[in-house]
Amino acid sequence: MKSFLSLMLGLALVTPLTHVANADEAADRGLAIATDRKQRDAGWNNSESAVTMTLRNAQGEESVRKIRSKSLEVADDGDKGLTIFDEPRDVKGTAFLNFSHIGKPDDQWLYLPALKRVKRIASRNKSGPFMGSEFAYEDMSSFELDKYSFRYLGDETVAGHDCYKVEQTPLDKFSGYTRQVVWLDKDELRVHKIDFYDRKKSLLKTLTLTDHQLYKERYWRAHTATMVNHQTGKSTVLQTEDIRFDTGLTDDDFNQTTLQRAR
Repeated sequence: MKSFLSLMLGLALVTPLTHVANADEAADRGLAIATDRKQRDAGWNNSESAVTMTLRNAQGEESVRKIRSKSLEVADDGDKGLTIFDEPRDVKGTAFLNFSHIGKPDDQWLYLPALKRVKRIASRNKSGPFMGSEFAYEDMSSFELDKYSFRYLGDETVAGHDCYKVEQTPLDKFSGYTRQVVWLDKDELRVHKIDFYDRKKSLLKTLTLTDHQLYKERYWRAHTATMVNHQTGKSTVLQTEDIRFDTGLTDDDFNQTTLQRAR
């Protein structure tokens, strides 16, 4: 099997960028594409999934974790998420609670069973690594339009998909990214690739999303998410084995009390 870095480098078959008349047009079109992306994914309600997280260091050594994830769509605000670690033993019982928001910083908490306490993740620390992975805490939040400004960059082909290329710039001053470049296919607006640029404006990471599957005849979910850190050579793969929708989750399943009781 090729390394994930090799696969990443071979993904993009680039075609010339479509001409954009001016900055205002690029911003308007970028926002329109992002808005359409968000609207197409509205109404899914709630879901639960089983995920395998594989961490690889620069030498290719692996460690594997088993995770359960619960998500709740919230009207007029960002989504809520609960992530529970089941394996291996040293992380079993660790749980992460995320409240994404529109127009204000997200709320995030981490329960550490060894300490038997809940740790709040401060806004200025959300660029830090999530449980030692190549995903940051801010990557664990839901996609919300008010968190970014947008700019359409053109069209490119990625892994055989004709895609829009859109730059999204985080508005949060504590974000670890100066910008993100997103490739979405024109047919379904599924995200296939995101480049993340650090505070020095250098390419930091690339997220590749593959194996998209359709649920409820409307909602696309990528079953494989591969985050490669170009500066360290490390990578993290999230492999989703199962997703179930409409499982009866409510607000009562997403609070600090349930965080500590998560099993």
